[in-house]
Amino acid sequence: MKKINLSILDKYILKQITEIFVFGVLIFTSIIFASDTFTTLIKQISTYGMPVKVAFMMILLNLPSVMVMTIPISVLFATVMTVNRMCLASELTVLRACGVSINRIAKPIFLFAVCATLVTFLINETVVPITTQQSKYLAMWSITQRHIPKGKKNFTLKELQNGIQLKRFFYVENCEDEQFHNVSILDVSDPQNIQIIQAKTGTSVDKGWNFKDASVYTITPKGKNLSTSWFESTVVDFGSEVNHALFAGDQGRTHNFFELSKILINDSKNTDSADKLTDTERIESTISLWDKTAFPLTSVVLVLLGVPLAITPPRVRYNRGFLFSILIIFFYYLVRAFSISFGQSEVLLPILAAWLPNVVIGSIGLFLYYKRAYTI
Repeated sequence: MKKINLSILDKYILKQITEIFVFGVLIFTSIIFASDTFTTLIKQISTYGMPVKVAFMMILLNLPSVMVMTIPISVLFATVMTVNRMCLASELTVLRACGVSINRIAKPIFLFAVCATLVTFLINETVVPITTQQSKYLAMWSITQRHIPKGKKNFTLKELQNGIQLKRFFYVENCEDEQFHNVSILDVSDPQNIQIIQAKTGTSVDKGWNFKDASVYTITPKGKNLSTSWFESTVVDFGSEVNHALFAGDQGRTHNFFELSKILINDSKNTDSADKLTDTERIESTISLWDKTAFPLTSVVLVLLGVPLAITPPRVRYNRGFLFSILIIFFYYLVRAFSISFGQSEVLLPILAAWLPNVVIGSIGLFLYYKRAYTI
């Protein structure tokens, strides 16, 4: 294997890029956590009654998937800030006067971007699926178990539908010895047939709550009693609907490239309609499959655009690198959002929907880089 020899210039540029890159990962990860993850945390606590400790653990488990999103952004930020600083300090002017070309100066930057691409791919293929699945299992365990602290009295719990509409209302008189005593449930999930469940005792099981010696009253919205039933044991299931609400369309994050490929191949061969993916799920999974190959290369594509834009003309004496970084990031994710949306609506092929942002940004970057490196 050929050893890579780094010159003093390479080490100097890589040192600056690495420092700003680490800073960028911390900053952008914090921003995404504050704006998106904590909002999701509050929603899950209020909507599904998820304990704060469990929701916090889910945040930590989702950290790798957030870092995957911030790596390309941080690479661009580090590139633009480093090149722009070298321009303002006249270092780039001196290097070019000594015969050092733009290509030679950009060589360690592209090397760093390639390394970031490999790291992004490895994290996305090995760590993210495992942590996302663990987060999913932890959320489902917490929601379906509906644990109540020992000794809790006169406990009430609301289960909402679509985040706003009441679906079930629970009242527990007492909780001792891991059992619920004197439980009453108002189920209004079906507006035409309202159910009232009363049970002497209940326990948490894998699917939800298991009630013993339960009476079920079915009435109309006007209060007319339609039927009365008695069950020695009955289970109220929380799992399936909550699972769909929390993790719908999440196949791309819970499986790596090869697992997702296998799922799609088996689905195409499967004739059992009960087990087949829906059209929407199949399209989203196919886009996610191609996105696993396209997204890691975002670091290289963004650097291709960032280097020429970061080179400041001699008459400009202010650092415009941060502004350029924000604009490029905004433009990239705008194209990505439109591309994925068009792919989901079948306007674009899944492979084109995943690769279009890289093609658009890469084409613009290649044109600008060629003008800076070869024509100026």
